[in-house]
Amino acid sequence: MDAAYVFRVEFRLDPEDAAVDPERFETAMELPANEPDTDGWLFFRDRLWRGEIGDGAPFRRLASERLGAEVVAADFRELRTDREYLDALRSAIAADLDRFNAESVDEVVRKYLGSSIHVRAE
Repeated sequence: MDAAYVFRVEFRLDPEDAAVDPERFETAMELPANEPDTDGWLFFRDRLWRGEIGDGAPFRRLASERLGAEVVAADFRELRTDREYLDALRSAIAADLDRFNAESVDEVVRKYLGSSIHVRAE
């Protein structure tokens, strides 16, 4: 199984002993998706809403820690996944729909990821 959350992030460099131009940069950042039913697998539920980052400030802090630079903007792009991971994710969601306050797996997927799922060949 292989999956990652992909974000577009802008980060800023502000070195004490140097000047940089430009001081802002844009890049893609991938965060590995934890396997369903393991610690951290609910990242999508806790961080995303309808394919957008739900609360930008905490996410920018998380991204800044991961990148080692101040992230000033971020946008969710996609859950990039293989079929095995997506099937396992859908099964884990189905096993506990009440957790998501939803009536179907499709509703949960739309509610949190929107249409931002990219299934890649294995």
